[in-house]
Amino acid sequence: MSNMKLISAAVITAGFALASQAALAYNAGDIFVRGGVAQTDTGSGNGNVDGDSLNVQSARGFTFGAGYLVTDKVGLELNSSEKFEHDLNTASAGDIGSVDRLPINLLVNYYPMGGLDSRVQPYVGAGLNYTRFSGEPADVSIDESYGIIGQAGVDLAVTQNVMLNGYVSYADVSADINANGVGVGEVDMNPVTIGGGVTYRF
Repeated sequence: MSNMKLISAAVITAGFALASQAALAYNAGDIFVRGGVAQTDTGSGNGNVDGDSLNVQSARGFTFGAGYLVTDKVGLELNSSEKFEHDLNTASAGDIGSVDRLPINLLVNYYPMGGLDSRVQPYVGAGLNYTRFSGEPADVSIDESYGIIGQAGVDLAVTQNVMLNGYVSYADVSADINANGVGVGEVDMNPVTIGGGVTYRF
């Protein structure tokens, strides 16, 4: 009798586990929101000002986004962040101030495990990056930038609705630099962003 109780308990437990696992499958119509923190690495040699090499320093900030699964495996995502404040310096003049960078990304994501019962849901995506600069040094302005962005990430389910998220993205950002309305150089960088946070699925 004792063995039967143990077997029954094991079957019931396994049933609940499988039911919970099944509820975690990504399906068409799912909506999610994300929030977290990201570090963006701009590398070096990020353009030029009056022929002088420009360096845009790395920065960290809060990120957020939302998405919708069109099918079990394909979804749309719109994400952004608070303004990343980047220090600026040149080879000859050193520190020349800072600039705020606001990225807005629209991506199409592919979920290879979509529709399958899995607590781990990796994804890859590609799309359009729009970048707006502000807070430039006096008499200096930087144009808006349009470019491509790619990302890869993973959601790890904690409950049916809450997941831990981690990702890395790569964007193409290029814009003209103007001083008193006259072109004096260009920002040309490919920021690599690594982030982590929480995804909530509806």
